[in-house]
Amino acid sequence: MGLDKPAFRQFILLCSGYFLFSCSFNMPIPALPAYLAGMGGERYLGLIISLFTLTAGLSRPFSGRLADTIGRKPVMIFGSLVCVVAGILYPVLGTVSGFLLLRFFHGLSTGFNPTGSSACAADLLPLSTRGQGLGLFSVCSTLGLASGPVLGSYLSNHYGMAAMFHASALAGVLSAGAILALRETLSPRQSFVPGDLRISLRELIEKRALPPALVTLLLYASYGAALTLVPAVSLEAGLTNTGVFFTCYTGGSVLVRLVAGKAPDVYGRKPVLKTASMLMLVGMAVIALWHNGGGLLGAAVLYGISMGLMVPATTAWTVDVALPGHRGKALSTTFIAMEAGIGLGALGSGWWYNRIGHETSGVFLGMAFLALVAWIYLWFAPAPARIAYRDKDLKQPASPR
Repeated sequence: MGLDKPAFRQFILLCSGYFLFSCSFNMPIPALPAYLAGMGGERYLGLIISLFTLTAGLSRPFSGRLADTIGRKPVMIFGSLVCVVAGILYPVLGTVSGFLLLRFFHGLSTGFNPTGSSACAADLLPLSTRGQGLGLFSVCSTLGLASGPVLGSYLSNHYGMAAMFHASALAGVLSAGAILALRETLSPRQSFVPGDLRISLRELIEKRALPPALVTLLLYASYGAALTLVPAVSLEAGLTNTGVFFTCYTGGSVLVRLVAGKAPDVYGRKPVLKTASMLMLVGMAVIALWHNGGGLLGAAVLYGISMGLMVPATTAWTVDVALPGHRGKALSTTFIAMEAGIGLGALGSGWWYNRIGHETSGVFLGMAFLALVAWIYLWFAPAPARIAYRDKDLKQPASPR
């Protein structure tokens, strides 16, 4: 990836911290529906993901602003420590209202840590291999998504819910420890002042990042739909283990990042995203029309490949167009679009499923259509104009207050 030994060691530390963070907040997810139902809150199951996502999206502008002023490390550490606090409090707050309030608070973790971590990764990686490096970096989140729920289910089944929540908190502590060992990549930094938490409307969005953010919004809607409806689709296809879909998805996503990680750097951001959009279109269409286990798992692999191409390409595009001192703000703009896509996809698919008699084909055909819209837009979107500087020579000025 073109990194010298000190920078490579920093990158490995960053990836380790990001993996542990991903494990921490993903670990409780499989057990939360039963946990909430056991407290008498079964009718609020839909809020488990939506409350978390809402807070993550609302906090992105603040995390982006702080990452560009006080530094990447404080933003990352705060996100990890939110996981620690949440893991400790879940077994303590044994009421439905307390649980929902904690889910709302827990969303701050993904609102902060990924923004700071992605900005730090972009700071470390040279422009020539940024797409490849960000692809490998994003594998850490995918691996956490794959391993965290498995570990969480095992711990809750064999040792109880409290043990699982405490393990989630421990992963957050280890993540914060890895981040503490990093050197700060933002220079110069500013001290925190309360005014940093006042965000004007013009500061919410980095206009230069709107093209990759729009592509992210269109393509991530499918992820919200998948989280909501894949368990039902899996059962319709004869798969009793509804987690197999996401195992195949993870395999495709990781494989393409290892094999084709240099694609965004070699062929460009937009050509790779056009390919990702077409693969996603096909994958969504297969889920909609091919109702058997083999077809569904094949679509999962294809879907994982499309996301494995899309995520590093949109992230690299976002960083390419960000002005010095506004990298965190630009990344938060794309992350806001990601959260909005997941939330809208989940809400829309859930509404359709309940409204149209538990029918799923229409939802995934709709997701295929959104992938087509993204593909068409990419033909007309402005080319990612890279800022004319060499990253290794740059000391970014902190974002002005």
